[in-house]
Amino acid sequence: MEPTTLTTARLDLRPFAATDEDEVFAAAQDPDIQRWTMVPSPYEREHARSFVGELVPAGWRDDTGYAFAVRLGAGGPLVAAVGVHVHEAFGTKAYEIGYWAVEEHRGRGYTTEAVTAVARWAFTALGAVRLEWRAEVGNAGSRAVAEKAGFRMEGLLRASLHRAGSVHDAWIGALLPADLGLPSRLPYVAGASGAGAGPLSVAAPRLRT
Repeated sequence: MEPTTLTTARLDLRPFAATDEDEVFAAAQDPDIQRWTMVPSPYEREHARSFVGELVPAGWRDDTGYAFAVRLGAGGPLVAAVGVHVHEAFGTKAYEIGYWAVEEHRGRGYTTEAVTAVARWAFTALGAVRLEWRAEVGNAGSRAVAEKAGFRMEGLLRASLHRAGSVHDAWIGALLPADLGLPSRLPYVAGASGAGAGPLSVAAPRLRT
């Protein structure tokens, strides 16, 4: 897919570029980002350079991931990162969202605003019929953002998150087009309870830098 720029009332979202290296490197020094996301720890300069110069462009080119740098207005400071990752699940494409917020810009609703914008884009431009969110159990900040953006919590996936040579439990939630008042490209036939099927134990990557 061609790189896409999104805008909201306060934010400018565009694919990461080489010029974002310094801000990505600085943001990823935050212990909370290293603790709760899949970024390398310790986070070195070469990790940021590879992320903005190789991983992000390859994701857009190959339609495997779409990572946005979230800025406070055009040309403003980096406040967050939001990405949609694509993987195969039961013979079809599945989509998962991941994000992190720059420490000094937390608590102002920027990440929720950006996640909502990217979710709308995923449903309308990518044709996603379901957008999943996952986080290690205990990551209350990520869960709060997901819930504010409309994601419904669906359960717990035991031993589904691999990190540092061990496996961890993860929360899982999902957002459907209808949750944002959007049509779905496929009809949704809910389960007998009206809540649809239970959560799937399918591992997927998180937003990486």
